[in-house]
Amino acid sequence: MSRNDRVTGNGTGKLATDGGQDLGQNPFGALAGLGLPPGPPASAKAEFRPSPAGGEAPKKNRGRVDILRTKAGRGGKTVTVVRGFVGIGLPEKEQLAKKMQKACGCGGTVKDGQIEVQGDKREDVARILAEAGFRPVFAGG
Repeated sequence: MSRNDRVTGNGTGKLATDGGQDLGQNPFGALAGLGLPPGPPASAKAEFRPSPAGGEAPKKNRGRVDILRTKAGRGGKTVTVVRGFVGIGLPEKEQLAKKMQKACGCGGTVKDGQIEVQGDKREDVARILAEAGFRPVFAGG
């Protein structure tokens, strides 16, 4: 008897896909007899309300930031630069830069206190900054 005969039982070398007796059994059938309590009442589900924006209220009036489109010194490549952050540390700038990169689908970095995003992505960057509580202003080219 070959290995295939033992696995399929029909000697053709093919696996049986009809399911046989195995598909007639409910794997959760034993749980019905355990007497488990029903799920939480519908009123408990109605009480849970997640807050918008991932649990944080947007911070308002965090100041003006300038959004520039520049090519100078970049080999002809367009870069969106965000500058003018006041009272914001490097970790938060890096977090904002990461969010911008993800939303725009491009690369970016934080250099000299400015956020640089590859490409002309001023509208997307302005939307993200407005959601974070900044007042974005398009400046320059």
